[in-house]
Amino acid sequence: MVVGVCTIELRLLEAQTLKDKRRVIKGLLDRVRQRYQVAAAEVDHQNSHTRATLGIACVSNATQHADEILAAILRFIEAQDELEVLDYHTEVL
Repeated sequence: MVVGVCTIELRLLEAQTLKDKRRVIKGLLDRVRQRYQVAAAEVDHQNSHTRATLGIACVSNATQHADEILAAILRFIEAQDELEVLDYHTEVL
């Protein structure tokens, strides 16, 4: 069993309030969970309306498959217009 973990630090470009941020992040996390069948949550910067850190985890039977899933999620998030990826870290255990 292989566990892939990714943390992604984001800047929200259009959020003016925490309510705006929560709407954007909740929608993003719901789409990521549904599309890629992974666990995903906001893990830091909960009280900042311009930044968010997401934690994403997947379980697989192959290291390459876990890497591919996390890379696809990162590409999906980078394609979102209202977000900018500031930093990310991926690890396969």
